Amino acid sequence: MSPQKIIPAALMLLACVTLTPLSAKAQTMTLSREQCVEIALSDNPTIRIADMEVRRMDYSRRETLAALFPSIDFGASYQRSIELQTVKMNMGDTSQSLKMGSDNTWNLGFQASLPLIAPQLWKNISISDTRILQNMEAARASRLDMVHQVNQAYYTLLLATASREVLSQNYENAKFNADLYEKQFAAGTASEYDVLRSQVQVKNLEPEILQADISIRQASLQLKILMGMDPDTQIAPSVTLKEMQQDMYAYTMGLDTSLADNTSMRSLKLDTDLISQTLSLQKRAFLPTLSATFNLNWISMSNGNALRNFDFTPYSNVGLTLQIPIFSGGRRHYAVKQAQAQLAEMQFQRENLERSLRAQVDLAIDNINKEVRQISTNAEGVRQAEKAHRIMQKSFEIGAASYLDLRDSELAETTARLAYYQAIYNYLISTSELDLLLGRGLPSQN
Repeated sequence: MSPQKIIPAALMLLACVTLTPLSAKAQTMTLSREQCVEIALSDNPTIRIADMEVRRMDYSRRETLAALFPSIDFGASYQRSIELQTVKMNMGDTSQSLKMGSDNTWNLGFQASLPLIAPQLWKNISISDTRILQNMEAARASRLDMVHQVNQAYYTLLLATASREVLSQNYENAKFNADLYEKQFAAGTASEYDVLRSQVQVKNLEPEILQADISIRQASLQLKILMGMDPDTQIAPSVTLKEMQQDMYAYTMGLDTSLADNTSMRSLKLDTDLISQTLSLQKRAFLPTLSATFNLNWISMSNGNALRNFDFTPYSNVGLTLQIPIFSGGRRHYAVKQAQAQLAEMQFQRENLERSLRAQVDLAIDNINKEVRQISTNAEGVRQAEKAHRIMQKSFEIGAASYLDLRDSELAETTARLAYYQAIYNYLISTSELDLLLGRGLPSQN
C-alpha cells in the first residue's frame, strides 16, 4: 500500500479511537435517586397509561352529565304506497268504495326531549365522580409502586458498585502479594510454589470481578428500563452506598405510621362509597320519572313521481311523559338487598385489611430497627477486620506471618465489607417497602 493511502487510513483510525471514548463519556448521566424517580414518573409507559385512564373516566363523567341537557335529533322518512287503503261506505241499499291516502309520503322534522325529574340519572353523576376518584387512586398506586421499583433498582446498583470496589481491592491485594512473591523468588527468599499459589489466587478472583461487572450492567439496565431511557445511555449514581447510611437514624424519628395514605385502604373506602351510592341508585328505581318532549315536523303527500309535487305542511306538539314504576316481579327489591349485602361485606373486609396492614407495619419497623443495629455491628466488624489485616500485612512483609495467615485476614476483611454493604442495602429496601405500605415516597410528599 502506498504512503498516500496509509496516512489517510491511519488518520481515520486515530479519529475513531479518539472520538469513541468522548462520545461514551458525553452520554454518561450522573443521577440521584430522586432524579431517577422523577424521570420514571414522567416517562414510564405504565404511569402514562394510568394517567390516561383517569382522563378516560373524566370523559365518561361528562358523558353522564350530558344526559341532563336537552337531546335534539333530526329524522326523515319516506313511504311509498303499493296499494292504497280502501274504505267502504254503506249508503242505503248500495255501498261505495273509496281509496284513501297517497302514493308518496315524506315526513321529516326535529324531536327534542329533556329530563325534568330523573333520580337515577342524578345519582349516576355522583357515581361517576367516585369512579374518577377510583382511577386517580389506581394511578397513585401505580406511582407508588414505580417509586418502590426505582428505589430497588437504584439501591441494587449501589450494592453492585460497592461490591465491585471491595472485590477490586481484594484483587489488588492479591496482585500485590503475587508481585511480592515474584520479587522474593527472584532474590531466592521464596519458593516457586509460593509464587504459583499467589498467582492462582489472582486468577481465582478474576471471575468474581467479571460477575460483579455483569451485576452492575444488569442493575443499570433495569433502572434505565424503569425510567424509559435508551439502553445505550450510560448512567451512574450520584452517591455511594456508604453515604446513604448517613440519614438512616433520622428515618424512624417522628415516623407517622398512620394507614390513612395506604393505597389499599383508600381503594377499599372508595369501593365502599361506590357500593353505598349503588344502593341509593337501586332505591331510586322506585321513584317516578318525568320528561318533556317537543316535536316539529313537516309532512308532504303526493301521487306519481316521488321527487315532484312536494307540498310540505308543518305540524308540532309539546308534551310531558310521566313514568311510575309499579311492579317488576321483585327485581328492584332484590337489587336493593344485593347492594345491602355487599355493603355489609365491605365492612368486614375493611376490619380484616386494617389488622393485616397494621401487623405488616409493625413487622417492617422491627426489621428496620434490627437492620440499623446490624449496620452498626457490621461497621465495627469492618474496622476490626481492617486493623487485623494491616497488622497481618506488616507481619507478612517481615516474615512473621505465612501467606495463608495473610489471605485469611484479607478474606475476613472482604467478608466484613460485603456484609456491611449488604446490611445497608437491606435497610434501604426495608424503608422503601415501608414507604410503599404507608403510601409515602411520592415527590410531592418529600
